Parts: sequence; structure tokens; C-alpha cells
Amino acid sequence: MMAASSCSPASGFTGPGLSVRRSEEIADLIDLFSKMQYRAKEVTPRVEVIEKRCLELFARDYKYSVIHNANGEVCGHYPRQIVFLEYECADTESDSLERKAMGQACVLTENSTFTWFESTVQISKLQDLVNRSKLARCRGRFVCPVILYNGKHICRSSTLAGWGELYGRTGYNYIFSGGNDDTESEEVPEDENAVRNGDSQLFDKVRGHDIKLLRYLSVRYICDLMVENKKVKFGLNVTSSEKADKAQRYADFTLLSVPYPGCEFFKDYKDRDYTAEGLVFNWNQDYVDAPLTIPVCFTQNLNIDWAQYQSWDLVEQTQNYLKLLLHIINSDDESGLLVHCISGWDRTPLFVSLLRLSLWADGAVHASLEPAEILYLTIAYDWFLFGHMLPDRLSKGEEIFFFCFNFLKHIVSEKFSAVRKQRRKNSHFKDSDFTVEDLCQLSKSVRLITESVHGLSDRPLMDAAYLVQNLFMYAVV
Repeated sequence: MMAASSCSPASGFTGPGLSVRRSEEIADLIDLFSKMQYRAKEVTPRVEVIEKRCLELFARDYKYSVIHNANGEVCGHYPRQIVFLEYECADTESDSLERKAMGQACVLTENSTFTWFESTVQISKLQDLVNRSKLARCRGRFVCPVILYNGKHICRSSTLAGWGELYGRTGYNYIFSGGNDDTESEEVPEDENAVRNGDSQLFDKVRGHDIKLLRYLSVRYICDLMVENKKVKFGLNVTSSEKADKAQRYADFTLLSVPYPGCEFFKDYKDRDYTAEGLVFNWNQDYVDAPLTIPVCFTQNLNIDWAQYQSWDLVEQTQNYLKLLLHIINSDDESGLLVHCISGWDRTPLFVSLLRLSLWADGAVHASLEPAEILYLTIAYDWFLFGHMLPDRLSKGEEIFFFCFNFLKHIVSEKFSAVRKQRRKNSHFKDSDFTVEDLCQLSKSVRLITESVHGLSDRPLMDAAYLVQNLFMYAVV
């Protein structure tokens, strides 16, 4: 252990940790996040600051283009400027110019040679495919690339839209009312009889656009986190999924059913004093009808007894699913991955955020960002700007957001490394000694700040922000 410099409110923080500005930045982000769900058509100056900051952080390591979503015209609860990462930035200006001319990305591999990834996606065509495919998925939350790893896109979305949305909600936010959660939404059921009587042509059209988008992004693997084959309410199907598509339109993709409990389950997590160990989901509930289904090629190499998945507690289940996702993106040098749940704003950001943070810890993505910066980026972009309803979830005690960051302490070992090299434990981040363990400590501040700004504790906001700094009293080097 190496002791860092101590600090006091008067002297400020000078050790290897957060600057006052960065602690205030995270505190202000969670302050706003705890009070509102992001909507692209209702942007305030504070939200504009967050949007701009995310673009700055992406630009540190990547050349990117923007999928335009001004005023939420494509999706009301996706970012106004959706980042499409084209390739990693070069270290030198000359390399950058050469790479720009070639339209390629250069990535340093383990043996210190360069691997070139050619950017084949044209942003204008991508924008067109997005516009055409937006009706295919629940709430218009189309397949969206969010992480670039070794030239492959890791994407997120909601599940497939049902018949009722396609016919009954076109022009009304495609289904459901904007920011309301599932339990309060006015939903139109999927009419299976109508589909069987010939209206499947509409599915052919809109899901055809969805498939074209997936193929254009070179996505081959689709991981569905739903615990049901179709979302059922009042005895009627209201959404569908790729695994339940009767016409087998998604047969050319590798579909993985990896059922994971929804946000309601995390009320139990909060009620157990935020203890995930020993917390097991009840798989015997009537609505749970999607079994774990993983191709043998993925189950053989992970030394996991998948047959026991219903006995896993929340920690082991999340660990094993993350191992699976990391294995998938490393098993294929060319194909990308889609992760989705139902609406795509609870379970989906959980695993997208864990993937981003885990790959960052390997130095595989966002290589220049410090822990405070990657934490800010994943909270702001993966959670806030993609519509997670933190105020609603806090009011109900469904704290999947906090679980994400509290869970980091369970994935610091080499078992969760995507590359065959040591994780960022002894690495130096610019002028500071940051470690994976530091990030785990930093994540604890999410709970403290969230409690403060939500009125759940008697700590004022800046005291909570100051605690972020004090979490770096010791650094493992």
C-alpha cells in the first residue's frame, strides 16, 4: 500500500485522486440525473454541458461521426448527437493524416505490431438505415453502436416492437408514452390473429430494415436479457423478441437468451442493505418463460456450469454473463454484438456500462481517460443520455444504477480481462497513480452523492462530492 497525500476541506485535495473540478462535475451530473429523465426535445443548459463533455471525452481517443437526433426526431430518449465511433485516434499528427486518407484505424496489439481496421460504414447510409429501422423496436430505440472494440461495434437497443406498436402507435412515439415506465404506460397488445391473417408483411418490412442495420454494423451476436419470450400484460403480448419471431427472420444471427432479472428485482437488493451476495431471483414466476440458451461454442471454454444458472445469486449471475459477453467479442475478429432487454434503459445500460469499464481497465477502449473521466462518461452517456429513469427508480428503490458501480469490486480479477495482459493495476494515468481498485472506490461515491442530491441522507451535495476525493486516501501500486 502507498499512502496518498491527506487533505482537508480548507487545503483542497492534492494526492493522486480527483481534482475539485472533476468531483464537482460528477456531483453535478448525478444531481441533475436524480431529478429528471433525459429527453432530447427538452434540453436545458445543464444538459447541454453534459452532452458537450461526453463528446470531448469520446474525442480523446476516437475519430467519430454523429447520428443526428435533433429534438428526438429519431428517438425521444436517445442522445441528440449519437456518437458513431469510426476508429481510434493516432498518436501523432502524421499518423492521423495518413489514417484519415486511408479511412483506417490502427490498433496496437499485444506483440507491439499494428493491426489496421478499415472503416467501411458511411455515416449518411447509417443515418438512413437508422431512420428506416426505428419502428422495428420498442419505443423506437433502434440498434445503436456505443462501444468500438478492435474494429467491432458493441450495440444496444430495446427489444422488437409488437403488432400493436407498429399499427397503433405510429406517430405517437411509436408506442408507450415517452418517459413513463412500463408499469404506467398505455400499451397496445400484439394481435397474433391479425399477424397470422396476412399483416406479417408489415413485420417483413420494418424488421427487414432492422436486419439491414444490424448487418451494416456487422453485428452477428444478439444477447437478449429478457426473462420472457414476449412481454405479457393482462394476458396479452405487448412486445416481441428475436427468439420469438415466428418467421425466423433473425435465423442468420447467433441468438443468445441470457435471462436477467428486471429493475423491480433490485428493490430486493436495496432492502438487503445493498447486498447482492445470496440474493437469488425467483425463476418459478409465471411470466418467466425464457430459458438460458447459449451456443455450445461459447459454453465450452468458460469453465462455468451453465445448468446451475437458476441457483446463482446476483453476483455470480452478473459475473458469468459479463464473462460470456467478453468471450463473445473476443471469439470473432469481425463481428459485433447487440445487447438488449425490453425497453433498453435498465438491464441494457448495466451490461453496456460494465463492458465499457471492464474494457477500459484492460486499456482496450478509451485508453487516455482517467478513472474519474471514464466514470463520468459511462454515467452520462450509457445511463443518462440513453434515458434511464433514475428519479423513478430511486423513488421505488429499484437501484440497478447503483448496483452497476457497486458491482465493480467483483470484476477486478484477470478472469474478466479481455486481453492477455495484466489489467490496469500498476498503470500510471498521466500524472496520477490510478488503479482498477481506485475506480471501485470511486464508484462508492455514486451512492453517497445520489443519496445527498435525492434527499436520502443529511449530507449536503458538496460534502458528498468532497467524499469522492477522500476515497483516494490510499492507492494500490
